[in-house]
Amino acid sequence: MTDNEFIVSSEQNEVRIDKVLTEVIEEASRSQIQTWIKEGHVLVNESTVKSNYKCEEGDTIAWQAPEPETIDLISEDIPLDIIYEDKDLIIVNKPRGMVVHPSAGHRSGTLVNALLHHCDDLSGINDVIRPGIVHRIDRDTSGLLMVAKNDQAHRALAEQLEAKTVKRSYEAIVHGAVPHEYGTIDAPLGRDPKDRQKIAVVSGGKAAITHFEVIERIGDKFTHVKCVLETGRTHQIRVHMKYIGFPLVGDPKYGPRKIIAMGGQALHAKELGFEHPRTKEWMHFEAKAPKDFQEGLKKIKEMR
Repeated sequence: MTDNEFIVSSEQNEVRIDKVLTEVIEEASRSQIQTWIKEGHVLVNESTVKSNYKCEEGDTIAWQAPEPETIDLISEDIPLDIIYEDKDLIIVNKPRGMVVHPSAGHRSGTLVNALLHHCDDLSGINDVIRPGIVHRIDRDTSGLLMVAKNDQAHRALAEQLEAKTVKRSYEAIVHGAVPHEYGTIDAPLGRDPKDRQKIAVVSGGKAAITHFEVIERIGDKFTHVKCVLETGRTHQIRVHMKYIGFPLVGDPKYGPRKIIAMGGQALHAKELGFEHPRTKEWMHFEAKAPKDFQEGLKKIKEMR
């Protein structure tokens, strides 16, 4: 049996194959798996099936993920808000709406495309479509990011992230009046079993810890908060705040259906602190929340 092969268990009996494979292949979405099945990349007992095939206990399911589509990186003259730069790293204040690196759905207009135009020296530790990218923030989250210009700097910064010594604080606006001045959310995160496009608090997920502090309660309907990451999981703050009952304002994926238009979730990566990879000096940067965040906060205050 290969790594891409398994035997259907009794618990998976009579369950659709696309659902079973979504649970087995964590990195693939259900729609991706349905495409693989349609294109013949999935075999059941050495035969092709349809996505609605109901698995039977003892079935042998094998799959071969297709080669990822090649994406040509191009440099683009896109303005960057660079907070700091030296021969080892760049600190950039990413605007809301900008994707960090190219993907099949975002071939251009990304931070990486802009960085390639800005400088030629970016680290190559990550794959070819993510040169220099040490960590990411969501497309519709604004704020500070570290970019490494060489492999030594990249390794040093990544090690600090792994050791949880990098200081990362965010500013957010959430629905509801958070009752505690301070708090810590320690809840593991993984793919939502009900919706693979989302992240959720799940048993057996990856450890995730978020600390929060109330900046201001805005009546009984909203709270302006500071969130500090101890870990950096996908959608961590968005999911953790929803988990304790205070979803982010404007969040199209995890917030309430009736949202306040802000072009995305009210979340800004405001503060970044770390040890410089070469000089070992402690570096600290802050960036004010963008205009749409500040205007949204003002509107909310006028509503109370």
